[in-house]
Amino acid sequence: MSPLLTIALMGVVTYLSRYLGFALGHLELPDFWLRFLRFVPIAVFAALVAPELPGTSGEAPQRLLAAAMAAVAIWRFGQLWLGLAVGLLAFWVLRGLF
Repeated sequence: MSPLLTIALMGVVTYLSRYLGFALGHLELPDFWLRFLRFVPIAVFAALVAPELPGTSGEAPQRLLAAAMAAVAIWRFGQLWLGLAVGLLAFWVLRGLF
């Protein structure tokens, strides 16, 4: 398959997926899908953060502890932004102490 054809097909798939989102936006989703979609942001965030947890130059313990503190904050309060703030603050404090 040529690179130009691949790019064209990717464009078509992207356009169709976005168009369908707008065209079918008036439909009511079943409760199952609404519950399922609530966890998508957390899953995406975890997939992006997990590979970076070991870190470099011996920062693994600080990163893992800060990640655990962020996870507890997200679990307790249900707010992703609060977990980000707690995790960053915990990491900065732990990195400064050790």
